[in-house]
Amino acid sequence: MTKHKNLVFIFSDQQRYDTMACYGNDWIKTPNLNALSEESFVFERAYVSQPVCTPARATIVTGLYPHNSSPMNVIPLTAEHKSIAEYLPDRYTTGWYGKWHLGNDQKAQHGFEHWLTYEDDYSAFVDMEGEPLKSDYHNYLVAKGYEPDSYRAQTLQNVPPGVLRDIPDNWKVFSNEQRSTFPAEDKMAHFLGRGAAEFIREHGDEPFVLYVSTFEPHSPFNGPYNDLYDPASLPTGPAFLKKPEGGALISRLRADVHLQMLENGPSSSHGGHLDGDADFNDISSEYGWRQLRARYFANVTLVDDMVGMITDALKEQGIFDDTVIAFTSEHGEMVGDHGFTQKMSMYEESSRVPLIIRAPAISTDRTVIGGNVGHVDLVPTLLDLLGCDVPEGVDGKSVAKVMEDKGNLRNNEVYIEWNGIGWIETGISEDGSLGVIVQGKGGIGTPEMGTMYQAPWRTIVQNDWKLNLCATDQCELYNLREDPHEMNNLYDHPDHQDIVRLLSTKIRAWQFRTRDSARI
Repeated sequence: MTKHKNLVFIFSDQQRYDTMACYGNDWIKTPNLNALSEESFVFERAYVSQPVCTPARATIVTGLYPHNSSPMNVIPLTAEHKSIAEYLPDRYTTGWYGKWHLGNDQKAQHGFEHWLTYEDDYSAFVDMEGEPLKSDYHNYLVAKGYEPDSYRAQTLQNVPPGVLRDIPDNWKVFSNEQRSTFPAEDKMAHFLGRGAAEFIREHGDEPFVLYVSTFEPHSPFNGPYNDLYDPASLPTGPAFLKKPEGGALISRLRADVHLQMLENGPSSSHGGHLDGDADFNDISSEYGWRQLRARYFANVTLVDDMVGMITDALKEQGIFDDTVIAFTSEHGEMVGDHGFTQKMSMYEESSRVPLIIRAPAISTDRTVIGGNVGHVDLVPTLLDLLGCDVPEGVDGKSVAKVMEDKGNLRNNEVYIEWNGIGWIETGISEDGSLGVIVQGKGGIGTPEMGTMYQAPWRTIVQNDWKLNLCATDQCELYNLREDPHEMNNLYDHPDHQDIVRLLSTKIRAWQFRTRDSARI
């Protein structure tokens, strides 16, 4: 395998696969990502390990499935689970810039030496030691003259005893809603893009590995590029605002809640279950939903701005062709498809993400790698491209040889899991029933949704088939070639029972191989 000197790994938060031209989106304004993809390996179908933040990120940095690392949201990554940085030879300078979400965001850890922080909210939790600190991004905003608006890290309610730590009464942070109103130059992506460019200028003469993780295009769907697209003419697909009849109960429950205002008028309520998605958009009309969707796609351009800052810095330092550049996202976003928003779903919009890798020592021609690949394969693949040893014990496998041979992954088996909600996100709602609590904003789950979120799922994608298994919910089978929008659940269809049997057996054999004890 031909070696590369450096690695820059860029990833966004909640960016679905169809947000780039190389995945068929011919109208989105992402010139830097488009230019990068024209010189990259473009993976046709790339999937997260679990469609929620912490488990997905754990897999990205460790090469382990969530059940072997961080199985649920906001479960810190322990010292025994090594990151890619801890597998690198000593000659590498390493940096992590942006969202960590795997424990204490304020503390350099897991082999990453240089650390540029953005997260303040999680300083309320007990995995922190010492006095709570404000992030680099927080301090930058204060220096620019902004006043934080929120005590949100202290106002979390109904979380289990011992989860919250003491923090000062006057400890204020910038809410997601407030940050969404800032101009582009003060958005997270621009702050991190400038920081990453500076890292590259300072360390361009030595081998380095830099991970850059921004918050955009995560909700709330509001930002400086709100007027980039016309909501009325914005392209949508057949699943937009259409409830998933025949699908899993959890998906139907979500659609019922998220479409309440559209179906029953603005006087009805979504019960606070939209996690900021409706704060800047009127979701009582189809136009309002289209506007929400347009603003989501517009926020992808903030990510594109950041990518441009990073690639420009690499070119200025003369190391663009010495550097592997990978771009992906930790999970996707439904943004109205199948009738709901957010992630936490096995649908393509939530579990499938863009993945491009520029590996100039192999090729700078745009090369599409057909078939399916999982994030679990990133760590071994990237180590391979750097010419570093791939450690034993990781769950993923390198696909660098497939890139070198310009092959495909048509027969590759990809596995996705759902292990329930994390301990910080589970609580008792005001009415005394089980709910899902997020950052003191009320919640994103009715009692029924809170119940169904606890059910584990296991998914396999192979060739054009996707099978979703759950012991207590409606299982699903989709043919992604014939039914790319997953509108027709074939699980109970008599003509497809053999494929269900075959793929079910593969899932259970994978569970045995990877020490997965979930009952599905």
